Formats: sequence, structure tokens, C-alpha cells
Amino acid sequence: MASSSSKDGRLCSSTLPAERNNRHAKGKKASSDYSKTSTVLAHLLPNGLGFLGFTLLPLLASLVLSFFSWPVLGQHKFIGLDNYIRLFTKDPVFFSVFLNTFYFVVGYVPLNLIFAVGIAVWLNSNIRGGKIFRLIFFLPVFTPMVANALVWRLLLTPHGVLDYVLALFHVPSPNWLGSEHLAMPAMILMSTWQGFGYNMLVFSAGLRSIPPPLYEAAAIDGAKPWTRFWKITLPMLTPSIFFGTVMTFITSFQVFVQPYVLTAGGPGVSTTTVVYYLYNNGF
Repeated sequence: MASSSSKDGRLCSSTLPAERNNRHAKGKKASSDYSKTSTVLAHLLPNGLGFLGFTLLPLLASLVLSFFSWPVLGQHKFIGLDNYIRLFTKDPVFFSVFLNTFYFVVGYVPLNLIFAVGIAVWLNSNIRGGKIFRLIFFLPVFTPMVANALVWRLLLTPHGVLDYVLALFHVPSPNWLGSEHLAMPAMILMSTWQGFGYNMLVFSAGLRSIPPPLYEAAAIDGAKPWTRFWKITLPMLTPSIFFGTVMTFITSFQVFVQPYVLTAGGPGVSTTTVVYYLYNNGF
């Protein structure tokens, strides 16, 4: 009996330090997890507050205001769905404006991505002066959009630079910005020139992350450059292309400066987009 109780005592005394160590380790782990969580929240807080204050709350406020007649001066009045009914049934140009925006998105997004991928692949092929070309192609991105649009307006205006160049080759020049059929393509072309440099840099970074041994092994197996592009480059570049596609879609639906400066939404409403239409009605 005495020996049994002494054994139990030794077992209890031996397990106590282990339990203390386990509790101490769990306490340190919990403290570490709390510290990591606090660090993550501290980094997310500024961006989260900005999103809340400048995106989410204004969006909700706009939704609430859409159910009111709210003049700048005077008493506001709740009108329910009247604004939406008038927009969809009585506004003569809303659907034309929506189709214009869709036309711009469908034309601009693929053209932007194709140019960006092509130029990025070309610059990634170790050409001479690649850094200089990359800077040149990126210049329009950080140049103010208004300045870019004014330059293109001077190029495309009747008797402008483009008309003069075409006249040298005895080619008749149409009214680029005064034609309902050519104004939107001209705006898409200008927007592509201005915006593809951003995606080009994103795709260039993605191309540099592709392991070179993949290309070497494919070349040894006899794969042609076009095959290597379709079988290696494009699949490996998919995450960057997805990011660029999403960002380009967002910016294309927000187009405003191009119709405002280039065409003032005309001729007629052929280049009026949703954001520009909101601006005209609001101000």
C-alpha cells in the first residue's frame, strides 16, 4: 500500500511540470495568434475605413436617395419607385446610353488585353532597349487623361494631324469625331492607347515568374514559339490575365473623360456613356 501510494505521488509530481509546460505553450500560442490577428487588422483598418467611408456608405446613400425626390434646395419627398419607372419607361435615351457603354466595354477590354499581352511577351524576349520601350508604353498611363484626350482630339479633328498625314498619300479622311459610326471606335482606340500600359506591366511581372526550364524543355522537345506560347505562356499567365481583366472591366464601365473631352457625348448621344449621362443629369 505504501509503495502504491508513493508511486502515485511520483506520477502526480511528474505530470505537474508537463501540464504547466503545456499550459504555458498554449498561452504563448494564443498570445502569438492574438498578436498576428492584431497586426493583420491594423494593416486592414485604414483600407477598410476608406472603403467604408468612400465606397460602401456612398453606395448605400445613393440607393436610399433613389427612392426620393431630393432637390438641392427645398424639401425632399419619398416617391418610391417613380425614378426607376421614369428611367426605364419614359427616358428616351437611357437604353441607347446603356448600349453605348456596353459597346465601349466589348470593344475596349479585349483590345486592351490583346495589346498588353502581345507587348509584354515581346518585351520579355530580351530585346535591346526593353526598359526604354516599357517606359514609353507606360507613359500614357500616368499622363493625365484629360491631356491625352486633348492630344487625340487635335489628331482626329477635321483638318488635324491625321487628316494631314492621310492627305500626303491622297487618302480621303472621314470626320472621325463627327460620325456616329466612327466616333465610338475612335474613343475605344484612344482609350486602348492610354490604358494598355498598366496591364502590360502586370503581364510582364507574370511572365518573369514563369520558370525558364519549362521553355528550355519544350524547345528540346521541338515545340515551336507559337506552341510554347499557347501551351506554357498563356496557361501560366492566367492569374495575371484574370486580374487584368477584372480591373479593365471595372475601369471601362466608369469611362467618363473620353466622351467628355473628345466628343461631348456626340454626335447626338452616340458616345454618351452611363457615367457621362449621370454627370449631365446631375449637373
